[in-house]
Amino acid sequence: MKERVYISDLKNHVGKEVVLNGWVYNVRASSKKIKFLILRDGTGMCQCIYFKGECDESALENFGELSQESAVRVWGKVKEEPRSPGGFELSADKFEILAKSNDYPITPKEHGTDFLMNHRHLWLRSKRQHAILRVRSEIVRASREFFDKRNFTLCDAPILTPNACEGTSTLFETEYFDGTAYLSQSGQLYSEATAMAHGKTYCFGPTFRAEKSKTRRHLLEFWMIEPEVAFNDLNDNMELAEEFVSHVVQSAIKNCAEELQTLERDISKLENVKGKFPRLHYKEAAEMIAKENDKFVKGDDFGATDETIVSSKFDKPLFVYNYPTKIKAFYMKEDPTNPEESLSCDLLATEGYGELIGGGQREDSYERLLTKIKEHDLNPEDFDWYLDLRKYGTVPHSGFGMGIERCVAWVCGIPHVRETIPFPRLYGRNRP
Repeated sequence: MKERVYISDLKNHVGKEVVLNGWVYNVRASSKKIKFLILRDGTGMCQCIYFKGECDESALENFGELSQESAVRVWGKVKEEPRSPGGFELSADKFEILAKSNDYPITPKEHGTDFLMNHRHLWLRSKRQHAILRVRSEIVRASREFFDKRNFTLCDAPILTPNACEGTSTLFETEYFDGTAYLSQSGQLYSEATAMAHGKTYCFGPTFRAEKSKTRRHLLEFWMIEPEVAFNDLNDNMELAEEFVSHVVQSAIKNCAEELQTLERDISKLENVKGKFPRLHYKEAAEMIAKENDKFVKGDDFGATDETIVSSKFDKPLFVYNYPTKIKAFYMKEDPTNPEESLSCDLLATEGYGELIGGGQREDSYERLLTKIKEHDLNPEDFDWYLDLRKYGTVPHSGFGMGIERCVAWVCGIPHVRETIPFPRLYGRNRP
């Protein structure tokens, strides 16, 4: 009985007869005596070679029936071949077509973005998209590993929430029995509660922003990992973010070398993402921007062009900290030495990829938090439970959030976040 194996495990079966199940990626015939089948099974690709006189005669006779993306079963012997994908190939004996694929719509020719997005469910099978999602999977794994090994407790936040976190203008609203609920913009407020119970906590899940934006950096639905730590101040928070990003990027370089090569990613630009990251006060960064962008107004938040101006000066990600209080959320703590500045920070990625992480120290004073809720025209009753955290054993605490999709785009070196998630939700698009 020949053993069924995965292509990624062929290295353990050299010289053995095996069975592979997968889909036809490509076929070619150099002559009537030799045929080539490139098979993919999700774990890799394998070249299967059919030689006349060494394979079942029916395999050569029926080879023309193999079509792109047909599901097949292949029998053969594993051989080492450095020139083949993965370093191994199959000296094939026969094949069985399990399910025919006719007129597969995504052909080797060029297709427009809209066409590919309409066929996203099939586009995922392409070599490039496969590589991107493998990198995404590694970034998620490494992110969890980082916090789990540091004894953070995973405490997932709800997706349906009663109030806003980032801003009322970007909420998706839904009926909730006799009331109204909103899709979560962030798990942060809930993570602050769990941090008061566990000390070190993180949540990881989908978040939603109803932004009518069509930029290359924005999705309406994206995944965010958000740690929160009791007794951490702004500097502690930046150190944690620095160590986290370094770990995630270096893990991707190490464990996704083949995928990054497929994407033609210049990893030399990522290898330096470790150690200490530069830090700039908002005022320093604003001065840099003003010299190159005469439309920038000091005191405003940074746009994509502004972030690129600053990050282009460094070969590592950099922190910009102490943004003006007026442009930050109600929960951000004011700098005690200057209330017009907040104890906030953004981490800007290299190569113009912009904000990767946003976070800072939270307001821990009950009175000051209540005042800021009112100043932001929010209803204090909606935040009664959140205010309770400041009434019963309040402590300094900090945290941040990193959107997985932006990190994937940066690590993969791709221009748009729409390719970084299996099924992107964009303004004007929610299919497939």
